[in-house]
Amino acid sequence: MGATTRAVIYLRVSSAGQVKTDYDPEGISIPAQRVVCLRKADQLGLTIIDEYIEPGKSATEMTKRVAFQQMLTRVRTLRDVDYVIVYKLSRVARNRLDDAMVMADLRKRNVTLISATESIDDSPVGQLMHGILATFNEYQSRESGADIAYKMSQKAKNGGTLGRAPLGYINVFDRFEGREIRTVAVDPERAPFVQVAFELYATGQYTLADLADELFDRGLRTRPTARYPAKQVSVSKLSDMLRDRYYIGYIAYKDEEFKGRHEPLIDDGLCERVQEIIETRAAAGERRRVHHHYLKGSLFCERCRQAGVTQRLILQRTINARDTEYMYFFCRNRQDGTCQAPHVNVIHIEDAVEQHYARVCFSPTFVADIRTHIAETIGEEEAAARLLHRQLTTELQVLDAGEENLLELAADGTLPQAKIKAKLRDIERQRQHLKKRLKETGQDLSEGARLIEVCLKLLENPQELYRRCDDDQRRLLNQSIFHGLYVDEERIAEHDLKEPFARLHAVQAVRQQPQAQNANRSLPRTGKGPAMDTTEVLLKDIDLTPCSSKPSMVVAAPLQHPTPSPPPWTTKPHRLRDNHRNNINHADRSRMSACPRPGVRARAGRKYTACALHLPGV
Repeated sequence: MGATTRAVIYLRVSSAGQVKTDYDPEGISIPAQRVVCLRKADQLGLTIIDEYIEPGKSATEMTKRVAFQQMLTRVRTLRDVDYVIVYKLSRVARNRLDDAMVMADLRKRNVTLISATESIDDSPVGQLMHGILATFNEYQSRESGADIAYKMSQKAKNGGTLGRAPLGYINVFDRFEGREIRTVAVDPERAPFVQVAFELYATGQYTLADLADELFDRGLRTRPTARYPAKQVSVSKLSDMLRDRYYIGYIAYKDEEFKGRHEPLIDDGLCERVQEIIETRAAAGERRRVHHHYLKGSLFCERCRQAGVTQRLILQRTINARDTEYMYFFCRNRQDGTCQAPHVNVIHIEDAVEQHYARVCFSPTFVADIRTHIAETIGEEEAAARLLHRQLTTELQVLDAGEENLLELAADGTLPQAKIKAKLRDIERQRQHLKKRLKETGQDLSEGARLIEVCLKLLENPQELYRRCDDDQRRLLNQSIFHGLYVDEERIAEHDLKEPFARLHAVQAVRQQPQAQNANRSLPRTGKGPAMDTTEVLLKDIDLTPCSSKPSMVVAAPLQHPTPSPPPWTTKPHRLRDNHRNNINHADRSRMSACPRPGVRARAGRKYTACALHLPGV
């Protein structure tokens, strides 16, 4: 064997489907490439010492091509290869950067790349052709990718499903006017289980792990494939499914959403209730496993906070020798010995939180003063908005008159047509600008004022409101008002308020100081002061706070008489609470389930916020 006649062959196809198109296990393309490469080797008098086959690997990801990397490793280490023969240059790389890196590596080891169907070699003409082909291959790859992306976008806009149908649907062929169309249909075997999954999770009594086990016991299995048999739906897949708006009839593609042609499996109301539970559990940072409680995720350790550490309290279930169940909250840092805070009975924590709500209420005087000042500020804002609206409307009328004059001049032919067209375009730009300003004049401070009104109403008598809430409402209320409640033994030692509650309380604290009470018995209509400045900031920047909302999302509901029912996490007699701390009636609960919830995306894509609550008396 000559010292410079050793060659290897590299064969590749882009997709795994290309090796399953013939009785030959290699398909058609790879054997055809091998024949041409062997013929080229015979023509050059080269001896083939090995071949590397890459079935179903794209050229865009060089690092993922195992056989190709093995070939390069052999070239670098054994140094027994003089030539690498490929069917076409595109079999090696589809972009110029990868091509340049591979060629530099081969030349460093005195290895020549040969294309069996293209005139590339180490000569100047061969290298010129190599560069041209590398550039063309990159262009072809990018152009094909852009074309595919455009067609997928058009398919999504037309309501078509992209790729494999999700669980609950199947890919089918539909014959329409003599054409065979790929579409999706409802999977009669798995679709009922998907509907059950949403309904069970909407009850709030299932974790994802519990739901996966329940569905498996009822008979839900994944679709089997050639590679994987049917099996239980994983927790991660189940989580994705519950968040997927495909099941209410929408197609998502590149951050856009389109109405799909497929049949929805669930309605919008059920989807919103599921999203509410997902978002509230995520907002609390709660990892639901076995023990459920509405305070999980809202309680933190006060002793750790004083030490400069933020640590949640976790829940523990204990059964004594008499088979009596007890639930305790304790600091997670106790597990590694860095915190000595004691375990606290759940009932004591519940009472402490309820009592703490009395500490965050607003005084009647403060509420009245804030409402008065807001009304005056809104009045001034609305007067200014009306004046601006009249001025902008007048300007639009002037533009319309100027446009009519120009059109008359154009008809007379007294002015050059190009100049008239330029003037008309300028008028249209001014008109669009004024219309935009006119639209913005309707967006006054009233929305922010409505939100502050809701906050004031929430904390006028928060303790009584909290008593009348059921567990799910208490969870929402805690997450709406507090970033965290800090527990020391059996009391709430400190809290961290969310906005705008924190700034409203800051205003109240300033007003309660003796000097502030003497200087500012009521909020002045004009002038400057801590209370007034803060109120103005609340109004002007309310949409920037984490608690911003639209007025229509806050609906008042009358106070209802509470209906006794036990907490969902226990049915033991010693765990029952007093009637005044139990659930509101069924009508209120139904109204709550139908209303938008914090974090639930509306069809228009807007986020609802933590203050959009339907609570008794709010």
